[in-house]
Formats: sequence, C-alpha cells, structure tokens
Amino acid sequence: MMPALETFLSQMPRFTWSAALDIALTAFIIYQFIIIVRGRRSAAMLAGLLVLVLVYLISVYAKMEMLRTILATAAPYTAFGLIVMFQSEIRRLLARIGQRRVIGFSTRLHRRETVEEILLTLQQLSQQKIGALIVIEREVGLRTFIESGVPLDANVSRDLLLSIFYPGSSMHDGAVIIQGDRVAAAACFLPLTMNPELLRILGTRHRAGIGITEETDCISLIVSEETGRISIAARNEIEYDVTMDRVEQRLMQRFVDFRHGSASALTAAKETSA
Repeated sequence: MMPALETFLSQMPRFTWSAALDIALTAFIIYQFIIIVRGRRSAAMLAGLLVLVLVYLISVYAKMEMLRTILATAAPYTAFGLIVMFQSEIRRLLARIGQRRVIGFSTRLHRRETVEEILLTLQQLSQQKIGALIVIEREVGLRTFIESGVPLDANVSRDLLLSIFYPGSSMHDGAVIIQGDRVAAAACFLPLTMNPELLRILGTRHRAGIGITEETDCISLIVSEETGRISIAARNEIEYDVTMDRVEQRLMQRFVDFRHGSASALTAAKETSA
C-alpha cells in the first residue's frame, strides 16, 4: 500500500510558482467572465452548455453509444458556436482586462470649468424635464461610438449642451460624448443593455446609458424626460434619482484631476450662475 502511494505522489507534478500563477490567472479570467454573463441571457446558454457536457459524461458512463456519438460529432463545432453565442461577452471581457491603468490611457477632466458647465447643464435640464444622455470617456477609448455621431470637437459649455438637447434639435436624440475637456461628438448611437432585469423597467435612453458602461469604463449621466430625475451609470450599474452633490462627487472621484484649489465645483457653479 505504501509503495503504491509513494509512486502516486512521486508522479504528481510539483507545485511551483509558475503553477500558482497559472491557477491564479485562470481563476481571474473565469471570475471576470462569470461577472459579465451574470444576469444575462448568455448565462442561461452557458447553463445549457454545461447540461450538455453533463449528459455526454453520463452517456459515456452508461454506455449510451448513440447519444454519445451524436454529442461527440457535434463537439468539434462547439468552439465556433461559443464564439458566436458569446461574442459580446468575450469583447467585454477583453475590454475589462484592458481597462487596467498599465495598459489603458487616462482621460481626465483637468479644468474646473468643465465640471461646472456639466453640473449647470444637468441642473437646468432636470428643472425643465429635458431628456439627455452625456457620456464621459475614461481609460477605454470611445472612438467607435464617437464616429457614429456628429463630430464637434468643441469646448464643454452649458450653452452648447443645452442647444444639443433642446427638444426639436436635430441632435436631441442620441448621446453626447465628452473626451477630456472637449465635446467630441453629439447624436451618438450607443449599445443597449440586454440585461433582462432592466429591459421592462427602463427606457431606451437609460438602457443606452448602461449599455455603454458594460463595454467601457466610462460614466453616463442621464436625465429623464418624464420626471427630470438624474441617474448615473457606471460599471454595469445605475444610480437613480441622484442629487447634484452626488453627481459632483462621482465626477470628482472618477475623473477630475485638479492641480490647484479644493473648492467644490458645485459651489463654484452656483456662484457662477448667480
């Protein structure tokens, strides 16, 4: 008994630092993929795939030759099927990995005036119940979505943003994308979230605001046309009915890189409007 155990242990591969790194990286990728598919239709497809694998193992164990042959014949095409079914999830996984600061490029709002103009715009849009969607770029570039809209490359200003979202404007429907301290484009088309939990309770504007955060690390500022309430979407999640102080806090936390002064941008904006 002991010689057999010693032989078995001697044949086992040694646990090295490279093996530990291999396990950690594999677990990281699987964890990120589970986070992305959780709560989506792809989660049900993944569960169905696991059921087929379980059925195949049962057919091999129970010697069900016909069922095993059918599943074994279809197995070589599984890889292509996975790429087709999970193409959006694979794209989000690669984008999530590429969001690390080592790989990404940082885009920040350097000027206090930029935040002031955004806050003043949201405040007025909310009071007048004018729907709006403003997306602010961060590390992951939004060039693909910028090219889908009307290029502007203009300074961020309240008058410009209000004129874009004014009802009846040709660029009212769509998103404004802010890149650094510039309005890169307006009337941009964004991907809609396909989260089944949100499909029935959110309109197109809110779904687009969440959808873009599922593929990039940007932040979306959404004003409801029905209620005038402001929502913030980031990292696949949305905060409803937030205050202007909360908007300022999120912008300061995620984007702003002020080198001088520490006064509240919201306070400065109120003073400017007064």
